[in-house]
Amino acid sequence: MKKIGVVLSGCGYQDGSEIHEAVITLYALDKSDADVIIMAPDMDQFHVINHLNGEEEISESRNILVESARIARGEVVDVATISGQQLDALIFPGGTGMAKNIFDYSMAGINCTIIPDVQRLVVEVLEANKPLGAICIAPVMVAKILEYLGRTGTVTGGFSDNINNDIKAMGINTIEVGAEDIVVDKENTIVTTPAYVEAKSMSEAFIGIEKLVNKVLELI
Repeated sequence: MKKIGVVLSGCGYQDGSEIHEAVITLYALDKSDADVIIMAPDMDQFHVINHLNGEEEISESRNILVESARIARGEVVDVATISGQQLDALIFPGGTGMAKNIFDYSMAGINCTIIPDVQRLVVEVLEANKPLGAICIAPVMVAKILEYLGRTGTVTGGFSDNINNDIKAMGINTIEVGAEDIVVDKENTIVTTPAYVEAKSMSEAFIGIEKLVNKVLELI
């Protein structure tokens, strides 16, 4: 059975994982009978957002691993305990919160950094030529790691000029596609889809994410 890692960044698109993207990813993997390891960093998230009014809860703090357990129904492990050797492929759902917790793109832009355990895991997967899936804002993180490795590659930032320009500034190519489509970088075995960067509905996001999951599994 194929063992697929899924990295979450909390629970809620403004300060953690985009829940629809995470659940659709897990559903598509379950339909394919993949053995899934859900993981998240064991650290405090950047901040807490009230998703009803969009305001920051200044006095509140939450742990990313604990919050991710809400989506994983408790079946989640610390990303620090997983190596690329244990996996056949790795997938990252997105969400604005991912770009705050997993890497700091929301604050630092093209000078962003990735938390060490996640960068280590992605590098291990890429250097072993194992498939990597990146959804929504996650392709920006992948581009940053490709830049770190001195590689070229191709991902999608949807039709967002800001995201695509930032990816290109990292030396990585972009292809503009909508939420229902994927971009496949065969050389690096990377599959990307814009999901809610472009999606106007859950059903649009579902189509692209299911295509991504199926392609990742096909590339193993």
